[in-house]
Amino acid sequence: MSITISFLKEIIYLWLEISPYLLLGMAISGLLHVFLGKELISRQLGRGGIGSVVKATLLGIPLPVCSCGVIPIVRSLQKEGAHKSSVLAFLVATPTTGVDSIFATYSLLGPLFAIFRPLAALICGITLGVLDYFIEGNKAEEKIMKKHEHVKLHPVFHWNEFIRYSFVEILQDIGKPLITGILLGAAIAVFFPAELFTRHTSMYLDFLAALLLGIPLYVCATGSIPVAVSLIAKGFSPGAGLIFLIAGPATNAITLAFVYSKLGKKSFYLYLINIIVVSVVMGLIFNYIWNIFGANIELISGAGKMLSFEFKLISGVILAMLTVNALLRRKSCEIEINDAYEVSVPNIDCGHCKITLEAKLKEMPGVEKVFVDVEKKRVLISGNADKQLIREKIKEAGYTPE
Repeated sequence: MSITISFLKEIIYLWLEISPYLLLGMAISGLLHVFLGKELISRQLGRGGIGSVVKATLLGIPLPVCSCGVIPIVRSLQKEGAHKSSVLAFLVATPTTGVDSIFATYSLLGPLFAIFRPLAALICGITLGVLDYFIEGNKAEEKIMKKHEHVKLHPVFHWNEFIRYSFVEILQDIGKPLITGILLGAAIAVFFPAELFTRHTSMYLDFLAALLLGIPLYVCATGSIPVAVSLIAKGFSPGAGLIFLIAGPATNAITLAFVYSKLGKKSFYLYLINIIVVSVVMGLIFNYIWNIFGANIELISGAGKMLSFEFKLISGVILAMLTVNALLRRKSCEIEINDAYEVSVPNIDCGHCKITLEAKLKEMPGVEKVFVDVEKKRVLISGNADKQLIREKIKEAGYTPE
């Protein structure tokens, strides 16, 4: 069998294995979005204290938002008065996992990883927020966001919003990283020698390799899964694979730069050290528990084998169609608006930024059309809205117009 055929077969295998559980996770994420909404998150992050840190972490864990997409949310919440310790907890817990990635983790890596991954996000968020609260004290004045004082769960189910968020917005955020992760995972599986890391590394050196690979790499919680699968197949211990799943989504150049510039140098070092320490400790515990169970391969094997091939094939086709539709819809909006006011916004990074800014600016009186160009990092607005107010609205959303 040629290498090309093997590579294509590995891509198809990874895609079909992850599709059923990812679709289920996306649907549950949509339900959370419809019934909870961002108002509840804003309200919980508005208070200081350990209780707020725990709530911020618990709210961040199920959200399917990548490390890039969480930044504008955090920027906006911070401007509205969110306490820094809660912001940090939310910032580290949200991209590390999500309902969609938990189901996808179960599909490719089995039950033990599906349990440990959200548990690691919980520990990361709480330890970071609590440490920051005690180290910094309560320097930041507690601000309660009055406009959210009477936030309630949404009693009406909106089908259109559920479909849009579950199967369009989420895939606009994770579509490209998911495809990249599957391609990278397939490449590692096919082109790297078997047991490469086992033969050429000493004990726990794979932990260091996982950190060195995960910290600078931009990878979403779902896109990191096929990469971790292939790394484990090539000799990474399961604990090292867990380290990559924690450190990869939570750290990248964009996130670290944001923490350093907006939350301070002390928070930056605390953020990075916390992730490294917690991920390494969790990796050690994972290996220890796995060995207690006799290094049972079933505990770290994908659950997709429980499903029929026909079901996985149908799910794979549906996910492929939804992904293509989401990415094409993003492209189809890239039409110039005649006589538009253009604002350069260099910290636009992803589809979530686009959706956030377009929704915010469309609320303004006098705005007729809005287009956010992610690739060129600019915003185009047509209508007779005040230009200064437009720039202020962009800042309110958590971005920096130039």
